[in-house]
Amino acid sequence: MGSSMCLLISMRLLFFLSIFHYLNSCSSLSTQPVCKDFESSALLQLKQSLEIDVSASFDPFAYPKISSWNSGERNDCCSWDGVLCDRGTGYVIGLDLSSSQLYGSFNSSSSLFHLVYLQKLNLADNDFSYSQIPPSIRYLSNLTYLNLSMSAFSGQIPPEIFELSNLVSLDLSFNPLKLQNPGLKSVAENFTSLKLLHLRRVNLSSPVPHILANLPSLKSLDLSSCGLYGDIPMSLKNLTQLTQFLVHNNQLTGQIPPWLGNLTQLTDIDLSDNKFHGSIPQSICRLPNLETVSLRGKYLSGRVELDLLLNKKKLTILLLSGFHLSFPINSTFNTSTPKLKILALNACNLTEFPIFLHSQQELKILSLANNKIQGQIPNWLFNMGKQTLFSLDLSHNFLANFESFNHSPPILPWDNLLDLVLSSNKLQGSLPIPPPSIAQYNITNNKLTGEISPLFCNLSSIAILDLSHNNLGGMLPKCLSNLSDLVVLNLQSNNFRGILPGIYMEQSRLKAIDVSYNQLEGQVPRSLSNCTMLEILLLGNNRLSDIFPSWLGKLPRLRVLSLQSNGFHSAIGKPESSLDFPKLQIIDVSFNNFTGKLPYEHFQSWTSMKVANLTFDEDNAYMVADTSTPSPYSIFVNDFSYTLEMTNKGIKTLYQKIQDHLVAIDLSSNKFDGEISEVIGNLKGLHLLNVSNNMLTGPIPSSLENLMELESLDLSQNRLSGEIPPQLLHLTFLEFFNASNNHLTGPIPQGQQFSTFGNDSYLGNIGLCGMPLTKKCKISKTLTQPPPNSKQGAGSNFPSKFDWVVIMMEYGSGLINGVVIGNNLTIKKLERFLKNFGRKQ
Repeated sequence: MGSSMCLLISMRLLFFLSIFHYLNSCSSLSTQPVCKDFESSALLQLKQSLEIDVSASFDPFAYPKISSWNSGERNDCCSWDGVLCDRGTGYVIGLDLSSSQLYGSFNSSSSLFHLVYLQKLNLADNDFSYSQIPPSIRYLSNLTYLNLSMSAFSGQIPPEIFELSNLVSLDLSFNPLKLQNPGLKSVAENFTSLKLLHLRRVNLSSPVPHILANLPSLKSLDLSSCGLYGDIPMSLKNLTQLTQFLVHNNQLTGQIPPWLGNLTQLTDIDLSDNKFHGSIPQSICRLPNLETVSLRGKYLSGRVELDLLLNKKKLTILLLSGFHLSFPINSTFNTSTPKLKILALNACNLTEFPIFLHSQQELKILSLANNKIQGQIPNWLFNMGKQTLFSLDLSHNFLANFESFNHSPPILPWDNLLDLVLSSNKLQGSLPIPPPSIAQYNITNNKLTGEISPLFCNLSSIAILDLSHNNLGGMLPKCLSNLSDLVVLNLQSNNFRGILPGIYMEQSRLKAIDVSYNQLEGQVPRSLSNCTMLEILLLGNNRLSDIFPSWLGKLPRLRVLSLQSNGFHSAIGKPESSLDFPKLQIIDVSFNNFTGKLPYEHFQSWTSMKVANLTFDEDNAYMVADTSTPSPYSIFVNDFSYTLEMTNKGIKTLYQKIQDHLVAIDLSSNKFDGEISEVIGNLKGLHLLNVSNNMLTGPIPSSLENLMELESLDLSQNRLSGEIPPQLLHLTFLEFFNASNNHLTGPIPQGQQFSTFGNDSYLGNIGLCGMPLTKKCKISKTLTQPPPNSKQGAGSNFPSKFDWVVIMMEYGSGLINGVVIGNNLTIKKLERFLKNFGRKQ
């Protein structure tokens, strides 16, 4: 009885204690401080100073956190999205507005700097419109965590940021910022507790700062793409706590230091895309905790003991490449092989598929590009990562076919595959059928035959389709114009016949179409006018028959138009409006049957055209526009960009990094008649002019002297008469000149650039005399000095730039070759022209 009573009392006591604890906690909650009024007001002012723009964040899961902030009855800012308050004081100590689609600018008067109790501030992945980091950042002296990465801040990093001596984590990556050596010294002197320092793509332009060794607590260091040069200083071996060492894409030289193998805490190491030479130290391969390894570089040599890396159970990312790397790949890999997520063994002299891929069931990305793998793609490869693989790149090998699909179109088994690149192999047979999930399909430069399967109509998610440079034929499926997500369609250099699909919907997302070098007939489909996002349209070298498609001028974003080598005919009429072709940068109408006068009326709307200046982010597999220096010269269409190219009878010469812009006009090989108007001299940005092989008459206009940047001038195969204007001696950059097969008379100008031109420039003009021809002129007729330069640009009604060029579209690992400029200039001359042009710039 007594024991029962004691048990009952104990249970009641526990019950009352629990009630007391509950009431006490409720009381505690009811007395928790709310957000301070001045901080609530500061946050609302911050909200009012910024805009919401869905394009301001890259994260697909981004959303506007500040949209839910309000000043109503329930205005406790401690409950607002992204805001963290101290439980004891109610002060705002954390603000996370990362990936919040914020757009606007910051200055020192921003209310953000009223939040003086902030300890953590994250503004990553927004767009602050290239504003500078305000000096007022110094007022946030309690900060321990600061992340401004990918937020479009620019300019010098203010010295005030180094007054934040409590910082433990600082990330300024992916901003066009600059930090000079004094600033680097301040990093080491003031941030003695720093554990994370990420400055990727911040312009340091210096050797690797040895003073970083004074950060003994540093665990994560990212100095990728910072313009670093020289050796890795030995002093960094003192960073024994380091877990991440990332110096990708710099100009670092010397050998990879073996002492990196003594940093036994390293989990992630990326030394790729530098100028290191020699072998990879085995000490690095023996690091016990490796999870990510990226050692890519064309100057590396020797052997990599791959089995030393594949015994790391935590290894998930392995990126190796180099023109001289080779691997002793054994066939005895077992279940202890790590489950890799990303594997790239590019340019590693592989001759077969590595056997250890048999055990890789969790791969997400596999790249074996630029090797020497030949023969068949084996059956067992289809069992690898069936549910996980979303990117496969086997480009630039010698693959011939699929082992199990010798007679029927191979249907690829990877359910979630997004990106497939099989370009530049020797694949034969029918087009492989990708899964419906595919977003990019690139199989350019193979030997595939047959037609495009109707199954391609089911690719509802495809954005980039590149089947160029194969032997495919037949009619184009009508459904190609109905693929709602299609952005890039490249069918260049095949044997497709018939007409272009003619039903392009108004919601089309197409930005680039290249069907050049096929056997297509008929007219340009008028429904292309529905493709309001279209930027590139290449129709050259087909059998199209139509008048000039002036209605394309209504497309608001069209930048590149090629109609060369077709059956286009009749006169190019006057533009309907001066606003036609508002964005046009590149155009070619050569080798057609256009007649009438040269289209001077169109010059007025076309002369503002400029050519692409190409940049891409080497830090990632995908390409992005470098907006650090916004410029009208850049052309980017999703994952591909454009590179200049010149051609001579099908021979293509690629010029990768021509600076600024190439300005050229090619109206060659048509039936244009009449005289060359003096207004041609108003196109002062011109570097190349080709009006050869027409029926032009009259004199060579002396106003050409105004084209002071002209480097190539082709007037050949016309009916021009009169003398070669001596004013052309003012063209001091002219490297190529051809006036052959006309009716020119009189002396050839002597001296300056004209002393470099040979007989071929003047043949077929029986009335010409003087060097280099054998026919001599009377002394009084020899012209060795140019007359005084006339006033340039008088009466000009036109802008000064005019760009018609050849382009090559490059995206992913494949190439879209779009030939736009005509074929009369020799490669030798063009090489000299472009070489000197690049040097001048």
